[in-house]
Amino acid sequence: QVRLVQSGGGLVQAGGSLKLSCKASGINFSRADMAWYRQAPEKQRELVANVSSDGSKNYGDSVSGRFTIARDNKWRTLYLEMNSLKPEDTAVYYCNTFWGRPFWGQGTQVTVSS
Repeated sequence: QVRLVQSGGGLVQAGGSLKLSCKASGINFSRADMAWYRQAPEKQRELVANVSSDGSKNYGDSVSGRFTIARDNKWRTLYLEMNSLKPEDTAVYYCNTFWGRPFWGQGTQVTVSS
């Protein structure tokens, strides 16, 4: 079955950096479009960044220039490098793909203190 297993995240001070990882199984990873979403308390889930199977990348306006999405097809892993973190980046971050239907990672808490 399809599984997306996340790691990384945690607590960091404003201006700091964190890196998230998402290990995929059960899909042909190199052919899958992948994405990171986040959901802050009492807010809707929003797209952070996505990377298509051909390597094209898109970023949400609030993270552009600070976050970098990357994929390693050999290791079937998706990454999100987050720099210059702000308190408003505090959220649960989710790895996502669509493989017949949407699949989600388990979620990872990122907390940025001011």
